[in-house]
Amino acid sequence: MIPSFYHFIVTFRGGKNDSKADFGEAAFHDHGFPKQDEDFQTISRYIEEKADPEMSAVVFDELWQLYEEKYFE
Repeated sequence: MIPSFYHFIVTFRGGKNDSKADFGEAAFHDHGFPKQDEDFQTISRYIEEKADPEMSAVVFDELWQLYEEKYFE
């Protein structure tokens, strides 16, 4: 079973001085994060509208690429 994008990114929590860890931590604490979505557009739109410095679009793109490589290729 493929985990949601949220479940994938929270696995990065706990890293030191790492933008992916910061993103995962911020998503974990964001109660509005689309936790069950697996749709790029939906999550990307949320990230852009949220404009949280800990959840940057650049890091989101990196994490999405890793997510796709791990579960869809």
